[in-house]
Amino acid sequence: MKENTYPKFLVLLQFGLIGLMVLFSHGVLSSVLGIAIFILGLIIGLWAIGHNKRDNFHIQPNLKEGCQLITTGAYRFIRHPMYTSVITMMFAVLVATPTLIELLLFLTLIVVLVLKAKREEILWCGHDEAYIEYKKSTKLFIPYIL
Repeated sequence: MKENTYPKFLVLLQFGLIGLMVLFSHGVLSSVLGIAIFILGLIIGLWAIGHNKRDNFHIQPNLKEGCQLITTGAYRFIRHPMYTSVITMMFAVLVATPTLIELLLFLTLIVVLVLKAKREEILWCGHDEAYIEYKKSTKLFIPYIL
C-alpha cells in the first residue's frame, strides 16, 4: 500500500466503524450507564484538545510539519487520549445497546485505533528522541494499565 494510502484507509475504517455502530445502536441516550460513559469519553477528548494546539494534531496517523510533543494534561498519563476518548464513547454505545454486531464493530474499531497509534509512534520515534523517553513513562490508552 502506498505511504499516503494506508493512513487514509485507517481513517476511513475508523469513521466507517463508528458510523455503523451508531447506525445499529438504539442510541447512547437509552442507557444511564451509556450516557455516563459517553460523557467520560467526551471529557477525556476535550481535556486532550485543551492541551494541544489546533494545528499540532492530525486525524490521519501522520505527523504534521512542525508538530510538537505534548506531555501535559491527559498526555501526561497516556500517549493517545483522543483515541481513548473515541474508544470510551463507542464503548458507551456498546453498553447502551449490547449486541453481537456492536461488539464485533467495537473490537474492530479498537484494532484500527491500535494500528493508527502504532504507526504514529513509529513516526514520532524517528522525529523526536524525547518521544522514546515519553513512551517509557506513559501508557498507550489506559493510564497505568495499557
